[in-house]
Amino acid sequence: MRFGQFQFLCMTKRATLRVMAQPISVRLDDEALRALTQLEAAGMTRSEAIRVALIESAASRRRKEALAAEVAALEADEDDRSEMQAVSELMETLRASG
Repeated sequence: MRFGQFQFLCMTKRATLRVMAQPISVRLDDEALRALTQLEAAGMTRSEAIRVALIESAASRRRKEALAAEVAALEADEDDRSEMQAVSELMETLRASG
């Protein structure tokens, strides 16, 4: 494209991404329906409330599983268990003398 003594090169690169949501249907019990109604009253759409609840529930489950794995690792660590026992005995000694 030319304008007087200047030449412009116009180039457009586009990528269109369309993410189609996967529709699902669920049957809600009274407790779940009350929770959904509460989230809608706070300004969330039904879809948004359900998506957020699913994501938060999965994240909570992952945190619980990670914590359980950490507890299991600590329980299996004999050095850590010995140290906990020593600290416990020290604390008991301090409590008895105080």
